[in-house]
Order: sequence, then C-alpha cells, then structure tokens
Amino acid sequence: MGTSNDHNASPPPLLEDLKVTIHNSSMIFPSKPIERKSLFLSNIDKVLTFDVETVHFFGAHKDFPPHVVNDVFKSALEDALVVYDFLGGRLKMNFDTKRLEMDCNPEGAGFVVASSDYNLDQIGDLDYPNPAFAQLVPKNKGFLKEGDAPLCVAQVTSFKCGGFAIGISTSHTIFDGLSFKTFLDNIASIAAKKPLAVTPCHDRHLLAARSPPHVTFAHPEMLNLSNIPTSCPESNIFEASTEQLDFKVFKLTSKDIIKLKQEAINSIDGPTTTRVTGFNVITAHIWRCKALSCDNNDPNRSSTILYAVDIRARLDPPLPKSYTGNAVLTAYATAKCKEIQTWPFVKLVEMVCEGATRMSDEYARSIIDWGEINKGFPNGEVLVSSWWRLGFEQVDYPWGKPKYCCPVVYHRKDIILLFPPIDGGGDRVSIIVALPPKEMEKFYGLFYKFLA
Repeated sequence: MGTSNDHNASPPPLLEDLKVTIHNSSMIFPSKPIERKSLFLSNIDKVLTFDVETVHFFGAHKDFPPHVVNDVFKSALEDALVVYDFLGGRLKMNFDTKRLEMDCNPEGAGFVVASSDYNLDQIGDLDYPNPAFAQLVPKNKGFLKEGDAPLCVAQVTSFKCGGFAIGISTSHTIFDGLSFKTFLDNIASIAAKKPLAVTPCHDRHLLAARSPPHVTFAHPEMLNLSNIPTSCPESNIFEASTEQLDFKVFKLTSKDIIKLKQEAINSIDGPTTTRVTGFNVITAHIWRCKALSCDNNDPNRSSTILYAVDIRARLDPPLPKSYTGNAVLTAYATAKCKEIQTWPFVKLVEMVCEGATRMSDEYARSIIDWGEINKGFPNGEVLVSSWWRLGFEQVDYPWGKPKYCCPVVYHRKDIILLFPPIDGGGDRVSIIVALPPKEMEKFYGLFYKFLA
C-alpha cells in the first residue's frame, strides 16, 4: 500500500493557462477519392453522440521536430480518411428510417497547428487532470464553416523544448476505446509508411437489432425515456454537469490492489466462483465509496454501478477484433446503501463479477433490441470506464511512444475513469474522479479509510 504521505499529498499546482497560440486551422480531405454512401449506426453507436477528447504527449525527438510532425501527422490523417471513409463525413438523420447515420463524404476532418509558451516539463504532472489541457484539443469544431461538426479534429501543439502534444477530438459514435486504439496504431503505421497494423471492419450491421426485435431480459440498467413524464428532467449519465466539481486523481499502487484482493478473499465464506480480479476489486471499491458519499444518505436508497464490458468475444459468432464501431455495453450491479455498507467486501466484488458474467450473446442482443424499441440510455449512479489496459501509451509512432495519454477533464460527475499511471507501472492504476466538493470530501475519506 502507498504511504500516508502519498495519499494525503496536496494536489500539484496547476497552470490555468498553457499560453497556447493557434497558428493555423484548416480542413483536411481524403488523399484519394472515396465512395459517397450512408453508413448504418448500431443502437449502441447512436446513444453515444458526445465527443471524446484525448491528449497524447511526446518528448522532443531530434529527427521529428514539431514542424515535421505537423506535416507527417497531417499526411497520415489524409490517408486515414480513405481507410476510415466515414471519418471525414458527418452525422445525419435519415428521415425515412428515422435513424441517425454517418454520411460518408469528403467534407473532411479538422487540423490545427498551435504552440505553447512553456516547456513540456513546466506544465505540471501530466497524469493530473488539469482542465487547462483542454487548450491542447481544438476548441471549436466549426472553425471554417459555422455550425459544421466534423467527426474528427486533431491539434498538434509544440512546446518550447521541442516536445509536443497531439490532441484528438472524435465523436464517440465512431469509435469505442478499443477501435480508437486500433485507429491510432493504423495512423502510426501510415505515418511510418508501413502497411496497416490492422485492417478495420466497418460493418456495423453486425450489431443491428434482430428482426423482429426480441427483448428477453428486464434491463434495469437502461432508462426508458418514454416512461418519464415530460415534466421530469431526464438524467443522462453522459450529460455534462453545470454544477461546480472538484477533480482528483486517486492512485492505487500494486500493493493497494493486492490489499483489496486480500480483503475480498478474507471475507469469502464458503465455495465461490467469484473472480477476484484487479478490475473487479477496484470497481467494487469505487462503488462503495461513491454510494456512501452521496448527499442523499437514506440507507434504503438503491445504488447502481455501471461498467463497460467489451462484447466482441462474447457474441456468437464473435465480432472481429478489428470491428470499428462501439462494441461495449454497460454491465451493472445494484444494492441498497445499507447493504453496501454492511456486506462483506467480497459480496460487492461478487456482484460486479456477476454483472460482467451476465453479458452473454443473448443478453447483449437483448439490450440492442431494447434500443430498437425504446428511446433511452444506460442509467445508474456512476459509470466506471476503464482505459487502464487499452494501451494508448504503447502506440509506436515514427517519433516514438507517448510520454503519457489522458482524457481532457470534462464535467461529468457520474463517470469515473481508470487510467494507467504515467510510467505505465505494472498493476498500478490512476482513478480520475469529478464530484461536487462535499461529495468529493466524503469520497476521499472513504477511499482511504477502506484501504487502511
């Protein structure tokens, strides 16, 4: 376990302004002609209509100063707009089918060249969620045509030291974490003038609903908007919050994770099939901290945790590993707060484990069919999204692997992200949490109390 000094250390001072200057904003287009067509979006894709913003930091490289990276990366993106022919297109509503689709057209992606007045080592801990990192991704997608919304915009920001950051904003409708990692691998291969690392599979009909749709489970983890009175505000877990939020990174060492596993194992009473894995104990630990830190301290209140499960290998037949779209669904576990507080820890781990085990081919197809019939989205108190093992930091560009990759901090208090630490560090994990100040204070206290 980390020392108490590690746990109670004050957050590092954060630069509020990275002094970024935009030098050029332009649209880039496919390097070869592409076929104009409409691309089907699955019921998973069409719920995820928000943008995902990531920043990838690189140290100085004598053969690839930032101005060279600008040209090489821009050229690689232009070639990628051919391989990923939807990437330069736009989302549109098909009024005949009443479905959201991707219009594969050559309208293009966005590309921004910028610089910062700082050296890379002056902007603070890269793995601490500094809201100022938002300056490293394009602020306005419609920078050339008002109201335009490209599906992908990239920004290369150079630092005084010769290091640089590549900020990428993509619509979540087009990639999940695994397919975005494949996209980055392919960009790196194209930039190095090598064959594609993976030939992507763009056939999203593989996750189409059955005809007729057949919902075989209750799906309490989904909120049906048609059942909510119009006078009640809908609470979309993906919506940004307007209230003040504190941001913290909670770091678990390998010893901390072993301690959580041991706590679960020590509370087992009788035979069990529960898999006491790192992810399961971390998710159970987050669940009890989030449930018990809520302002509503009613012991009979139900708390539902959601967590992303990749369904590629769970379907029959399995999806190709190279599937481009969103192939992640939300598993869930639900319990009353008094149960979360009094149950042995292994019971929470068991429920997290059961939620993932529940995600069979039939269960996944049932959720997809549910989305064909109902308008709604995943519904829970908190969603744990793990980027822990995705390997963004392992992508090998011509100028080397990133020093660190991170999401841009966003105002979503109901989504908690798991990320690898800055040095990649084995089984250690960084947990990025955004909560209102009072809840954060409780969450912080519980997080380390349960580790004591």
